[in-house]
Amino acid sequence: MKIMVLNCGSSSVKFQVIETSLEAIEANTDATLARGAVEKIGLSDSRLSLEVPGRKPHQEIAEILEHRAAVERVLKVLTSQEHGILADASEIEAVGHRMVHGGEKFASSVLVTPEVEAMIEECVVLAPLHNPHNLRGLTAARSLLPNVPHVAVFDTAFHQSMPPRAFIYGLPYELYTRHAIRRYGFHGTSHRYVSIRTANLLRRPLEELRVVTCHLGNGCSMAAVDRGRSVDTTMGFTPLEGLLMGTRCGDLDPAIVSWVLAMEDVTLAQLNAMLNKHSGLYGVSGVSSDMREIEKACTTGNRRACLALDIFCYRIKKYIGAYAAAMGGVDAVTFTGGIGENSALVRSHTLSDMAFFGIELDEEANVSAPPGQEVLVSRPGTRVAVAVVPTNEERVIARDTVRVLGRVMPSFAIPGNEAPR
Repeated sequence: MKIMVLNCGSSSVKFQVIETSLEAIEANTDATLARGAVEKIGLSDSRLSLEVPGRKPHQEIAEILEHRAAVERVLKVLTSQEHGILADASEIEAVGHRMVHGGEKFASSVLVTPEVEAMIEECVVLAPLHNPHNLRGLTAARSLLPNVPHVAVFDTAFHQSMPPRAFIYGLPYELYTRHAIRRYGFHGTSHRYVSIRTANLLRRPLEELRVVTCHLGNGCSMAAVDRGRSVDTTMGFTPLEGLLMGTRCGDLDPAIVSWVLAMEDVTLAQLNAMLNKHSGLYGVSGVSSDMREIEKACTTGNRRACLALDIFCYRIKKYIGAYAAAMGGVDAVTFTGGIGENSALVRSHTLSDMAFFGIELDEEANVSAPPGQEVLVSRPGTRVAVAVVPTNEERVIARDTVRVLGRVMPSFAIPGNEAPR
């Protein structure tokens, strides 16, 4: 079946069309038929891009003022004779939606109903910069594709298996019961996907493995995946906590917030912008938020760039040790995301001097790791495997869409998913 996957931001709609089924999921043979994005929504020079395997990329520039018009434009290009891959929009059999925050309401993906949509709206207070735009895309897609099921897949759901000792903060407990202040974690679809693919790469059941997954990009997070379940993660109440990131500070003494407000002539909004948009790799290095630029500057002797790189890798190393302790050991460390997949230097620097821990990198395999492929970069026979696994959150959303429909709509025409007799 053909699933359209939508990831809607404040001024963008990212999309993919993925053909999959229960058999394809089992065999890992589902295929991306097309991918693309609408960017700069609300401006006169909005840009639509479309990539179809084996074809030259296509771009269009036109005024697209809101999300419904953006989704409508996506459907138009997907069904166009010249650039499309569908004869008609009716070929789309379901839509999977990325939802950033499901709070404590959603521990798994769900079929969207009016009741579910209302519950997602209740989570807006927890993710005011993300959930409203996710909902806007959902509303647009449901109005344009009203006769197909829509499924919501939450970034936070995978981490709902964390025990209270991992998600409760050392604050008055009433702040949790009144305002739901707790660690939620994010990038859950990515951590879930790469942990499953790591088990496949090792040819071992996921239920036997303790995996530390490292999602490293402009936003960074790690998770302790104990036999398939997330038991801890670095991001917290918001995506600000944890690792050093492109522009986010990560772990911070909370007293710094009041101190800076007292010492600097800044507003709370300006301070929030500083922590989220002017810190991290960018703030420390003064060079860039892009790890490629940081590495380049470091090789030319830029001390602050080298310091930013060192802090970045050191925090990852600390969390590997912490999560090994949390799980009673570790069987694999997996790198994913733009930095995790492509920076041999970050992997090498992070895992240096960890042979005592059972982690030994094969430097030649690490440097020559082919882009876009799942590969082991640890020395053969070492106790802890080190893997590089490209993430694919859209594939997780498509697969979850198929699984949810098979569970709640058993009569839905999905090959291999007929109701049991």
